[in-house]
Amino acid sequence: MCRLYALRATHPTHAACELLDAQNSLIRQSERDSRGLANPDGWGMARILDGEGQCFRQVKPASASETYRNEALALNGTILMAHVRHATVGTPCTENTHPFRHGNAFLIHNGHIPAFDEVRPKLLATLSDTRRSAIQGTTDSEHVLALLLELCALHPDAPVDEITEMAILRIRAWCNESAELALNLIWSDGHVLAGSRYNRTLWHTERTAPYLCPICGKPHADVSAIGSAPYRATVLASERITDENWHAVPNGSIFTVDAAGALSHRPITE
Repeated sequence: MCRLYALRATHPTHAACELLDAQNSLIRQSERDSRGLANPDGWGMARILDGEGQCFRQVKPASASETYRNEALALNGTILMAHVRHATVGTPCTENTHPFRHGNAFLIHNGHIPAFDEVRPKLLATLSDTRRSAIQGTTDSEHVLALLLELCALHPDAPVDEITEMAILRIRAWCNESAELALNLIWSDGHVLAGSRYNRTLWHTERTAPYLCPICGKPHADVSAIGSAPYRATVLASERITDENWHAVPNGSIFTVDAAGALSHRPITE
């Protein structure tokens, strides 16, 4: 499968050490993760800063990419995402590389929808022609983002946790009950970070001050720009990356991280 990283903070934050130099950085997980597996089939990063989203993807192992290092050093924002891929559904190519994007909406995914070739027509039938034609690749993950955005359009007043739950319940209903669905999703509508833990590992750590990195010796946010406003952030990752106090996101749950950097989660409806 894949490995995920995401951050939502009250102030612009950078993540270079977590992506490059930490004890269990994402680049190390590209080469070998805690399961002893490589995630060599491409990588990508996204950020939202001052309301503007940016995304970069490459079909190359992060562990062998100088571009990965350069992009990690430059990654800075209030919402950050990074992903290293172990391809399951969809061959390695740019169109199938995470994060997937539509405007300022981004998604990364670890897991798979079983028998996706059977689920895909059911999912596509729920989409508008415009949404359907915007899909560029063949991954289950990009189709999930299309479904989430379709639900946002149909239910404009629904909070993102409800949108996430609607999508998961629909996908679960389309799947064979005996097959194991794996949907660790992290996505953003450009404002809130949201997602689910569903049959894959996912950890979080919460910060009430900029992380003082023991590797570079510097805080991971510009303290001078923070002023009197309190700093808060939540980091989510497939594996514990730093020596901070990490906690498992409960399996079978959906979560949000709001603009105040606060994490909340609840069980998915059974």
